[in-house]
Amino acid sequence: MSQILGVKFNDYGQVYYFASGAFVVREGQHVIVKTDQGMGLGKVILTKQAPKENDMGDDEAHKPIYRLANEKDMESVAENKDLSKEAYQFCRKCITKHKLGMKLVDVEVFFDRSKMIFYFTAPGRIDFRELIKDLVREYRTRIELRQIGVRHETQMLGAIGNCGQICCCRRFMRKFVPVTIKMAKEQNLFLNPTKISGICGRLLCCLSFEQQGYEEFHRMCPRVGKKYNTAIGSVKVLRSNFFKKSLSLLTEGYEEKEVSIDEWNEIVNKPPSAEAMADAKVQPPRGRRGGRKPSRPAPKGGDNAKSGAPSEGRESDSSDSRSERKPRQSPRKDKPRKERPQRDDTGQERGARKDRRDRKDRPERGERTERFEKPKQESSADSTGEDKNKRSRRPRRRRRRPRK
Repeated sequence: MSQILGVKFNDYGQVYYFASGAFVVREGQHVIVKTDQGMGLGKVILTKQAPKENDMGDDEAHKPIYRLANEKDMESVAENKDLSKEAYQFCRKCITKHKLGMKLVDVEVFFDRSKMIFYFTAPGRIDFRELIKDLVREYRTRIELRQIGVRHETQMLGAIGNCGQICCCRRFMRKFVPVTIKMAKEQNLFLNPTKISGICGRLLCCLSFEQQGYEEFHRMCPRVGKKYNTAIGSVKVLRSNFFKKSLSLLTEGYEEKEVSIDEWNEIVNKPPSAEAMADAKVQPPRGRRGGRKPSRPAPKGGDNAKSGAPSEGRESDSSDSRSERKPRQSPRKDKPRKERPQRDDTGQERGARKDRRDRKDRPERGERTERFEKPKQESSADSTGEDKNKRSRRPRRRRRRPRK
């Protein structure tokens, strides 16, 4: 009966599945398979029994392997590795020669040498047409230059992470999952870039491994900072602990109490018990800090007169003013209503002629005048015989009426 084989073409590559066909294959052996890009040699890392033909669907049909690898095939693989190292050094010299802003990461040579792939990283677009000409002239085969990201670069080269182990992308990860800063916030991590970033400079991939567990835990937990009525009285949720599966509560007596999630589900939304009510009555309520002192009652007038204390004056007025304060009215309401000007029989205002005479004494536009000036003393030979001590004020600008 045929088997399903899991085949890898390199250490950091993905696993592809093929059918063993008429061959008997064990884990660790090398096989040759046909791919879209030609013949390839891979290593079997997984074997499992193939399902029956009735249970197998069209999507689950796997291509059979071409044959098992022999010693000659292994020798050609070793030669391809030496060729990739030589091509790596030659390509770096060409990059320096053409002064290209790119970093060469790795070179891959196909099993039948039908194609060579050069992996590189660069901050932007690179014009490498002259570079490809040099490579084709040297190796006489198809050349492909593929730009990759910093995560794939770390996956190809390998490194040791902050945990002291080989990076997950090199060890077992084959596909990258998007990682966001929201995951670090939900996991209560310090948002320090050096702590939550990996060797590649991006956010740690392991944040996505635990995200599902944190999401399920936050669904069971109440909202932090909110007050709830429970069987032990009114409590406030201070924090939650993912590893202990517990909550820290602040009771009415200002004591911190830690309960598990199961205990929280039992006491939440239940009327407080008799013991909780008794404890709440025994504890004295806390007063408000920095409050105003209560106003003292005003002493009677007779007592002040006998004792020689000052009269009702300031104490009574201040206490009354504090206790009974009237809302402040807008200044427009306090102003007296402007009276309409009186007119003569001719239809002209009485003070119109006087205003025309006073216009000569008004300051010109742009000049600064003081609000309060000394009163001008007129001669005693005035017709009225009275001293006119009036404060000069800034003239009010009149609005022009629209013409009909």
